[in-house]
Amino acid sequence: MPSLSPSTAVLGVRKAKHLLRRSCFHYSKTTLDFYSGLTPEQALDELAQEPNVFWEHPYDWKPDNNTGIVDDFWLHTPNTAPSDFPNGQGRKRGIVYGWWWYNSLKQNSLKHKLIFFLHTTFTVSKDNGVGKSSFFYDYLRLLDFYAFGNLKTLAKKITFDNAMLNYLDNTTNNKNNPNENYAREFLELFTVLKGPQIDEGNYTNYTEEDIQKTAKVFSGIKMKPLRDTIDPDTGIPMGYVNTFQHDSNPKTFSSAFGNTTIAGGSSESEVHMELENYVDMVFAQPETAKAYCRKLYRFFVKSEWSQDVEDDIITPLANQLITSNFSVLEVTKTLLKSKHFFDEDNSDSTDQIIGSIVKNPIQMLSEMINLLQLQLPNPEASYSPSPVSYTTDQINFYKFHHSFCYFSFFPGSSVNPFSPDTVAGYPADYQGPNFDRSWFSSNTVIARYKLIESFISGKNKINAPNTNIRVQFDTVDFVENSGIFSLASDAYTLVNDMAELIYCESIDNDRIQYFMSVLNDLNPSYWNSAWYQYLQTGSDVQVRIRLEALFTKMLNAAEFQLM
Repeated sequence: MPSLSPSTAVLGVRKAKHLLRRSCFHYSKTTLDFYSGLTPEQALDELAQEPNVFWEHPYDWKPDNNTGIVDDFWLHTPNTAPSDFPNGQGRKRGIVYGWWWYNSLKQNSLKHKLIFFLHTTFTVSKDNGVGKSSFFYDYLRLLDFYAFGNLKTLAKKITFDNAMLNYLDNTTNNKNNPNENYAREFLELFTVLKGPQIDEGNYTNYTEEDIQKTAKVFSGIKMKPLRDTIDPDTGIPMGYVNTFQHDSNPKTFSSAFGNTTIAGGSSESEVHMELENYVDMVFAQPETAKAYCRKLYRFFVKSEWSQDVEDDIITPLANQLITSNFSVLEVTKTLLKSKHFFDEDNSDSTDQIIGSIVKNPIQMLSEMINLLQLQLPNPEASYSPSPVSYTTDQINFYKFHHSFCYFSFFPGSSVNPFSPDTVAGYPADYQGPNFDRSWFSSNTVIARYKLIESFISGKNKINAPNTNIRVQFDTVDFVENSGIFSLASDAYTLVNDMAELIYCESIDNDRIQYFMSVLNDLNPSYWNSAWYQYLQTGSDVQVRIRLEALFTKMLNAAEFQLM
């Protein structure tokens, strides 16, 4: 039976890989060696530490085409208005994402995965309705603030987030001209979710009338173009209340909410209290906690589940979420250290969880960079109020991330990070029966397969084959100096060492022989001779050809697409 009982044994390599993939976007050989010696509880205590910020503030080094002005650290001043820094806002949103991604790439932390989970839960699309880059930056900071915190509080704060106010139009929601868009999504997608439809306009967990009343609760909450209204709890710019546009009448909700009546507010503080009372009402429904725990399960464990999992995993997690006052971290830790998560709750430990999810493109890219020990240009910079002279590394990171990753690999693999096509999120989050399998399709396979080819050649093989991507994978140096390979001259050992690092499960002898054939061709001793000749002469032409073919094949294999 599915069990939330904690797994207590030392992880070992197989389970450490599983935990690191699911809780982080990447891992390295060094990280894997460290976590392999920990128990799940010890590992999660490490992963739940507050991460460092290596790159402190996003900057834009590109001069404006018309004025030649460089905007530098355009987000450093909190009260930056959207009308300020008009140069390249789409590019700037991409730079903000690159800043977030780089910091996630530099360390292993559960927080970065939880931020992305919260994005799939309280979804905006940064390039489709959020507004200026400053609003996307504040949205990311808000998710970061609550990733180890309280889901219920975040549900209140996100209602005042400028990006959300723009994206779902609540900034146009007035007492005499209601806009129900945000109210509808708040119930249908962000909190309690629809239940079975039992009558016209009645979705069990709420009704159409509840949506109308919710819009009245949210009326008058406006986007603030000048980011000078600062949330006292988070220090992050927020929207404001226009009390003249707020419906101050009491709101009585349907029997789905126990016919609760919430008093209307007339002053700014009363409107905040009205919102708090409303969110408390929604979160008092048991289905709200269950909805979040189903999302957590789909995100961290598996896209589909049995009634046994619903009863023995999701329902107890929902109860814990309620008793912990909606601490997303504590519930996530319970799930990720459970016997169920590690396939220890039945007689076959290889048939369910480990290797059951197709990697999303962010995971694929991040894993490949760290597993192959690729050296990225360093974008790190500290804030300066004066004009900055940017280093070659800082400019090259922009060209690598923005030109190659952001505008080649991600579009080719059908993702725009933090900018899904719909408010429901990415197809992997909601679109059955494929769910995460939607990441691997005829539309995405070329970009996924061309990623390793691009790294090997140092050129963009996805859609601009002569473009330097500013990063290159030296296969010979990797085999000789990475510390991964115990006997580089032996084809079997080399293949097995690589497979044990990058795949979810050990591969059998037939699969090892298949990959070995790339090194040996028809001569079983070819690789051994070629490697020793390289060591003696320094000429790496033959071994490089074989290694590039081997790593291309292994990293494009079905086993590497899964986590």
